[in-house]
Amino acid sequence: MEMIKNLHISTVAEDARETALRYGLGLEIAEFCTAMNMDKDFPAWDARVRAEIDGIKSVMFHAPFNELCPAAIDPLVLDVAKRRYRQAFKLALTYGARRIVVHSGYVPLIYFKGYFHERSVEFWREQLSELPEGLTLLLENVMEDSPELLAGIVREIDDPRFRLCFDIGHANTIVSDAPMDEWIGASLPYIGHVHIHNNYRQWDDHNPPGDGLIDMKSALRRLAAELPGDVTYAIESIESAPAAAWLSAEGFI
Repeated sequence: MEMIKNLHISTVAEDARETALRYGLGLEIAEFCTAMNMDKDFPAWDARVRAEIDGIKSVMFHAPFNELCPAAIDPLVLDVAKRRYRQAFKLALTYGARRIVVHSGYVPLIYFKGYFHERSVEFWREQLSELPEGLTLLLENVMEDSPELLAGIVREIDDPRFRLCFDIGHANTIVSDAPMDEWIGASLPYIGHVHIHNNYRQWDDHNPPGDGLIDMKSALRRLAAELPGDVTYAIESIESAPAAAWLSAEGFI
């Protein structure tokens, strides 16, 4: 059995810090997934995050994503995305995070895929040209119907600072037309980070890995066996304790 190394707990779970300390894991900061938290009541949010990560061995950062689209058609909307990402990258550094999860902003039936690819490559290349030293961006699949869209973007950019965040749960939601084996096979060469959660396909439930339709043992065994050792992982379940307990019982941690 291959064990999962470099495992984190997303702070979407209220018990994230407790679980991370119990199992000796890292944290993936999720408080700023909503961009306004970087502005409105920021001192309170900042204090909360610093309390969470105190004494935690490894910290990652999830960038904001609500209403942000790197392939936006309106140049003013695109400017907002650029500003928010730049703001998030600087903030991540203050917490000691060097790996940052970002969303693609893709929405089915809204963007032509060729256009989305072209505009995304342009956007992320610009972001990488300004990226603070030592940071890595991890592009997460959310509403894509197949793995090739994001894999193609990462492949064309061809920069070690820009990798995929392969979200196992999102690959199984109702928008996906591809089976899990196809998602994993196409994504493997580009994965830098993995999100772990399960669902019953109809909704993005963010259940523990043992609660859903995904054959999580098979998926994680393949990923752990075939991905290099520097790839990071994060439990992104609403409750982290049952997720960590399942991973422990199955021999992954």
